[in-house]
Amino acid sequence: MDHTKISIAGDLGSGKSTIARLINEKIDCRLYSTGNIQREIAKKLSMSTLELNRYMEKNSRIDDDIDEFNKNLNLKKESFIIDSRMAWHFIPTSFKIFLKVDPDISAQRVFNDNQRKSERYADIQNAKNELSHRKKSENERFRTLYSVDCADMNNYDLVVDTSYSSPDSIVDKIMALHKKWLENSEFIKFGASPKLLFPTKP
Repeated sequence: MDHTKISIAGDLGSGKSTIARLINEKIDCRLYSTGNIQREIAKKLSMSTLELNRYMEKNSRIDDDIDEFNKNLNLKKESFIIDSRMAWHFIPTSFKIFLKVDPDISAQRVFNDNQRKSERYADIQNAKNELSHRKKSENERFRTLYSVDCADMNNYDLVVDTSYSSPDSIVDKIMALHKKWLENSEFIKFGASPKLLFPTKP
């Protein structure tokens, strides 16, 4: 029996958790999130997620534990979706998705997200600055640890910008292209809103 394996990486605030949950509702399989694991660790250590990322730059134990989790998951004979920045690397047979988002929209989403208990910001500009630092910190750490560039879109099977699209429409697109991927059919791997190419009036 074939197993569905989907890994979702992406920009902070791009909606990875929401998209993963909605896909999970459609295909009814296990759902994993290393982002949730990191947030729980940050909470236990009384750190913000940015502080945890800076801590992890000099202490690889947490990365090692998460990497081991991903490696073991790759060996499991089960269908699953995983929301994880490095799952594309450790689960190479998965359908590898990257979600992009405009930095201003990302900051607004994260600032207004009451579920992120370990992530508190003074205002939207502060959120934008902190997210930018966190992204840079993570990319540099992964480049050092694994000699890979998470910002290289060639690492992924599908790249979708979520800035101006509803989660449901994004999931419909992902499911349709995942089917093409399974069939080894050709498809355009980059998806973006026309608003990103042709600015429109409000």
